[in-house]
Amino acid sequence: MITRVRRAAALCALGTALTACATVQPAQPVRQPARPAPSVTPAVPAAPSPRPPTLAPGAAGLTPVFDHGSRTAGRTVALTFDADMTADQGPRAAAGERFDHPRLIAALRALRVPATVFMTGRWAEEYPDQARSIGRDPLFEVANHSYSHYAFTADCYGLPTVSADRMRADVERAYTVFREVGVEDPMPYFRFPGGCYDRAALRALTPAGVTAVQWDVVGGDAFATDAEAVARQVLDGVRPGSVVVLHCTRSAAPTTERAVRTIVPELRRRGYRFVKVSDLIATAGGRS
Repeated sequence: MITRVRRAAALCALGTALTACATVQPAQPVRQPARPAPSVTPAVPAAPSPRPPTLAPGAAGLTPVFDHGSRTAGRTVALTFDADMTADQGPRAAAGERFDHPRLIAALRALRVPATVFMTGRWAEEYPDQARSIGRDPLFEVANHSYSHYAFTADCYGLPTVSADRMRADVERAYTVFREVGVEDPMPYFRFPGGCYDRAALRALTPAGVTAVQWDVVGGDAFATDAEAVARQVLDGVRPGSVVVLHCTRSAAPTTERAVRTIVPELRRRGYRFVKVSDLIATAGGRS
């Protein structure tokens, strides 16, 4: 009996002590991580963009040249468009000549056709809003067609020439212009003005780290007036992996948009899938 009384007293004393502790030392709140104000967005580092596929340097370390993709990796074809404007054509543009082709770009978008646009730096300067719009559209990729559109060899369709010691600078100047107008990720691909090149030109561009991109199908749209003839020439020439060269210049290639509206549905009917140049290089043994 005495033992039970003492045990009960001890329990009462313990309960009183716990009550007193709860009164004097309330439980501490659980600390939550600090949160930014609602108007502040925490900075998240952007994931680095994957490096576009390129080709390994050619013999003697020369700039590699790509003119078509794999013939056995499925029916793929890349439509490419040269947005040409030479450095000395500013007065002609000021007088109203149009070196752009918005309706062509709109047609490609409406048809959902991926494409690679080889743009000169001078063109991007003249049409910065269009250059930025093309460069930020995931349907397209922007590649380098030089700054000046001067030839990199002599006797190239009457184009003015750029000296060998200025070739790399001309290409790099175009990349600078692209970024200035808002083309954030131009591709490391270069198309020689007029398609003219030699070993000296390939050697001069080696430090620039570009892959030179030519073609195996000539669209024949430059200065053409018959859109159906342009379409037939492309359709007759396309093979799996083909790179087709056309133009994105209204004054010099006014029929291109109409030709594209014939080319695209017919190639799709034949089972072809449209891709960008980067896709062809990736499946043709390109390296990252």
